[in-house]
Amino acid sequence: MPEVLKAPLVVEFPFTRSLGPVQSAFLTGLRERVVLGVKTVDGRTLVPPVEYDPVSSEELSELVEVAATGTVTTWAWNHEPRRGQPLDRPFAWVLVRLDGADTGLLHALDAPGGPDSVHTGMRVRVRWAAERSGGITDIACFEPHEPHEPHEQYEPATGETFEPAGHDGRFENPVTGIVAPARLDYTYSPGRAQTAYIHALAERRVVGERCPSCRKVYVPPRGACPTCGVATLERVEVGPRGTVTTYCIVNIKAKNLDIDVPYVYAHIALDGADLALHGRIGGLPYDQVRMGLRVEPVWSDGGGHPDHYRPTGEPDADYETYKELL
Repeated sequence: MPEVLKAPLVVEFPFTRSLGPVQSAFLTGLRERVVLGVKTVDGRTLVPPVEYDPVSSEELSELVEVAATGTVTTWAWNHEPRRGQPLDRPFAWVLVRLDGADTGLLHALDAPGGPDSVHTGMRVRVRWAAERSGGITDIACFEPHEPHEPHEQYEPATGETFEPAGHDGRFENPVTGIVAPARLDYTYSPGRAQTAYIHALAERRVVGERCPSCRKVYVPPRGACPTCGVATLERVEVGPRGTVTTYCIVNIKAKNLDIDVPYVYAHIALDGADLALHGRIGGLPYDQVRMGLRVEPVWSDGGGHPDHYRPTGEPDADYETYKELL
């Protein structure tokens, strides 16, 4: 049996979200080195703040300033920081109940003394990032802090101590939205069935697998019949021509995809297959693509996969021949 394929895969995209008044004030406050919480109906102060009371579900809007010092309530040591984490050296993840707050804020604790220097109940303070833009990363991390007086807030730049001034959450140029990059790194293996499918594509062939029970041919193959639940081992070459069953017109250009819009993406039932696969339709204006259109693959340079499908010039397929594949 050929070796099953595997390869590193990265899924990455920017996640963009708008902010309501509470989250906007919280993140803008971090930009200005002010930590804000929100008062609940029963008088508790939540940090980070939320828009709705977790107990009563009532809308919350009363913002209050809390200190940039606090107490570690629980922690876990991170021996090997990963890419994108707050620190590039071993550190502790901590929940910190800031002075004046009733809940814990999750962040990193820079503990040069190692895990033996961290304990529940230790006093810590915010280490602000040198450059701040209105995000949770404006808190670079927490650091150990031995207070001079209970519940005081320490300003590292001047050495002065002060009590929170009771900020009302109003700022100039408030942050109204954030973009958070999301990324997932992992090793993907397509399995036995799709490994054979990919090897066939490299030879400009399309291979599916037939269910021994219902006799349907699935492309791409899954290794098992989704209807009967039995393993599929019989390989069947299908296509290369096929029929457009359904389609959509794409009007929004995808990042890093060098295709002019509008274009058509369609489900295509290859001849001999009982499952439609998807592909881009080219070779004719987008508004002339239709259900039943007969198409054939145009292979990418070097093979590997079809770049798109184009009309064959044959008469359109009769609806009865593909209605079960919609």
